[in-house]
Amino acid sequence: MAPAQTSSSSAHPGPRLGLRERKKIQTRQAIRRAAYRLFSEHGYDATPVDRIAEAADVSPSTVFRYFPTKEDIVLTDEYDPVMEAAIRARPAGEPPVEAIRQGSLDALRHIIETDAAELRHRTRLVRDVPALRGRSAEAMAESARVLCAVLAERTGLPADGLELRVLAAAVLGAVQETTMYWVDQGQEEDLLPLIERTLDVLTRGLAL
Repeated sequence: MAPAQTSSSSAHPGPRLGLRERKKIQTRQAIRRAAYRLFSEHGYDATPVDRIAEAADVSPSTVFRYFPTKEDIVLTDEYDPVMEAAIRARPAGEPPVEAIRQGSLDALRHIIETDAAELRHRTRLVRDVPALRGRSAEAMAESARVLCAVLAERTGLPADGLELRVLAAAVLGAVQETTMYWVDQGQEEDLLPLIERTLDVLTRGLAL
């Protein structure tokens, strides 16, 4: 992503994390950044985990403690808590679909500001590496469970009910397709306006 930076506190949803959790996140980020650099230089398939560990200045066992497989280095992130916190922060009386729309955009602004380079690498890898494309469905399923749980609190509907599952799948699938479109177009456009257009299509009931 390459949108404009902002300094608004609303772009950083969620509670402050404790020192231990911040250190864990820093270690995960160091491993991912080393991996993305090596993937760019040598290719995904040609980069073994022990080389990633060496570049991140950690042991291979530390890499596997944070990421059980090499695919997880790319597909594991801290996005779900950001999205969850952003939607929870929306006004209580706001319609659920609008809460998703605005909360998702707030979360994406935060991700863009803090994770733009990683996001560019991640989306290109998901498009280009078959093993990652296959595993990405699992990551999306977990995101859907998080989204359903938040919506259940706002609506009183069961988190595993059909309506919420369809809504969560529609939003996440549309966002995923938009990021793949962004990659196919060379990642030259700002991603956030594309996501806004996508959510607008959903908000007006898929009318074109």
